[in-house]
Amino acid sequence: MSHDPRGVGHYLGINLFKSNPKKLNSPYYFYQKTDIFMSLGLTQIALLVPDYDLAINFYCNALGFQMIEDTPQSETKRWVVVKPNEDGGCALLLAKAVGEQQEAAIGNQSGGRVFLFLHTEKFDFYYQRIIENNLKIVRGPIDEPYGKVIVFEDIFGNKWDLIGKSSC
Repeated sequence: MSHDPRGVGHYLGINLFKSNPKKLNSPYYFYQKTDIFMSLGLTQIALLVPDYDLAINFYCNALGFQMIEDTPQSETKRWVVVKPNEDGGCALLLAKAVGEQQEAAIGNQSGGRVFLFLHTEKFDFYYQRIIENNLKIVRGPIDEPYGKVIVFEDIFGNKWDLIGKSSC
């Protein structure tokens, strides 16, 4: 049995590296697919914001997200979760930035690239909402093979793709 430096195989009772132990040193090595790993799902992404209430107001009122949870954790910290709709999909955990390093990352968590992607059946409705809320449109709308797209910035500077069904 090969060594499992991550310890995962030990706890699951399986050898994750039986196919080729030399791949352990490769940064491109992927775990073998097992039923255990197939049950994973990405449910939340932490998004740094300068103020909870400002972020809630923007995401829930301007973009129409649903408030899922707003629970105080301490005098200064809250667990705030919003998502585009209540049915499935990934939610945003609105995390108030603390300290210079986190504050500097607000609006730039992806290094200037598009960070978040919204898919919709109602592209024109949400495009109009973005315009009405005076959000900066970086590019588009354009027709791509995968759909109609605009790139816009939220009020904090994060870049988003709004993607609708292809008109082709």
